[in-house]
Amino acid sequence: MSTDDPVELQRLRWRCRRGLLELDIVLGRFVVKDYPTLDEAERIAFDELLDMADTELWDLVTGNKTLTREHQRSVLDLLQKA
Repeated sequence: MSTDDPVELQRLRWRCRRGLLELDIVLGRFVVKDYPTLDEAERIAFDELLDMADTELWDLVTGNKTLTREHQRSVLDLLQKA
């Protein structure tokens, strides 16, 4: 997905909306600041992370859970800094 496509970018922002306010904030910041710099493999990894339940993803972001898919590490590192 290109960040130049406003429809796709809006779809991504909608997908980042979560029930946990904290996660909503982190994902929103990430999409604005870091998502445009991701390569295709990292965008796929981010998409996989978005497939997770809110609590599971939040546990990864906060470090309360260990990442099992190492190919998602670079994206998770960026999310933890957002």
